[in-house]
Amino acid sequence: MPYVVLPAATQAERLAVARARWDAILAVRPDLEPAIALQRSLIEPVIELAETLHQTRLPRLSLPPRYVAAKLGKRIPALAAEPIPMPTATLKPTLLKLCQNLAEGGGGQPASQIHATLDAGTMDAGAVLGASLARDQKAIKIGAVHRNLQSELVWLVAELAVSPFVYALQQVLLGEPGGHLDQALRSALDAWQQGYCPICGSWPALIESLNDRSILRCSFCALAWTLADPGCIYCGDIGPTFVTAAPDERRPDRRLETCGKCRSYVKAIDVDELSPFPLGAIGDLETMDLDMKAMKQGFQRPATKVFAASKPI
Repeated sequence: MPYVVLPAATQAERLAVARARWDAILAVRPDLEPAIALQRSLIEPVIELAETLHQTRLPRLSLPPRYVAAKLGKRIPALAAEPIPMPTATLKPTLLKLCQNLAEGGGGQPASQIHATLDAGTMDAGAVLGASLARDQKAIKIGAVHRNLQSELVWLVAELAVSPFVYALQQVLLGEPGGHLDQALRSALDAWQQGYCPICGSWPALIESLNDRSILRCSFCALAWTLADPGCIYCGDIGPTFVTAAPDERRPDRRLETCGKCRSYVKAIDVDELSPFPLGAIGDLETMDLDMKAMKQGFQRPATKVFAASKPI
């Protein structure tokens, strides 16, 4: 069953899990304290916004289950190219707070400039959030460069701010954990064998291995899903240049999957339980050394897939 249902989690439970994991990392990696302090300042507002959206009436989605199932059958993610109203008034305060926290945590003047530009309306917050929802990196890059802003930081804060909304949309489409799911949609999800998320189209942040199952975790909406066959999640190659190995033989629980065909990689870590939204980012941070090893060998994470024409912001 490719689609894996995550257990429900409250704001308090997410914060408790996050803080326990950060403390555990610091106990063995005190050198990561600045990085964890920054991540904490960015993740906690996201968790708070997720709770706010959970208690808010979301925009009505004109996405009937059979329509979504038909899209998935064509390998098109559910939310791709859909005219989804953005609750900018709800998301913008968190977007600005993320800019401020990023500036104070090491982003400095570039992050402050993004805050000022968004706050003044020189760059429309709704358009930026909409571009993030659409996974339109090109629009954000052009819009940022046009305003002398660092596009990577604009993409980062926009993705963080809109991710709770995308997670909420995922819950609307799939229902609450343990609830009824339309049979056609369930079948389409079960048939999904792509390495990108069937809901938002993003690549996984990493793979969480639980009870001998390799579970892909979306970097944006935190969806959990599996693939029937082993191989590169990006190009599907199963040849001899596709390798899964632990760079440190003392830590077989931390592995890299590298593909010699498309020169891409993904990290895989053993877990005792799947991370609730948005705590997959903690595992990503904890395994940064694996990223460095992969990139040193010439592997990289591919660009976000594009499913619609770019729109200027």
